[in-house]
Amino acid sequence: MFDRGKRQIDVAVELGVSAQTASRWHQAWSAGGRQALVGAGRAGRPPKLTDEQVAEVALALTEGPKTNGFPTDMWTLARVAQVIEKVTGVRYSPTQTWTILRARLGWTRQRPARRATERDQEAIEQWVTTEWPRIKKALGAEGRGSASRTSPGFPCCP
Repeated sequence: MFDRGKRQIDVAVELGVSAQTASRWHQAWSAGGRQALVGAGRAGRPPKLTDEQVAEVALALTEGPKTNGFPTDMWTLARVAQVIEKVTGVRYSPTQTWTILRARLGWTRQRPARRATERDQEAIEQWVTTEWPRIKKALGAEGRGSASRTSPGFPCCP
């Protein structure tokens, strides 16, 4: 980019880096040309799972927890870690497992709605339309009460 006449700020904006980084790159390019900009490769430890293994894990996870031998139909990080170990032979902690789910598979955390499986929506709607207004009306009929014994109108003594 520098050899095509781009300014440092244009390089920074186009590549989404800081102006300081673009300045360092420009200095390196000025001193040693294009060869001076060649990176050292990927930094850090290489991942334990290959892309093919991650794809196998994703396939196993999409089959669901019950298919993978768990009693309920909900994933936890511990369960996902067990599936990863079963499929690939590599053991991960819950934190590492979450990183794989989020960074390599693009999954997000989802919490199930807290509703009883026996929930009867029609009965709930009927109660809200018939019983609740009756209860609410009965509460307002007596007037506002007081929980204080010192309040006038509190029937404490005969």
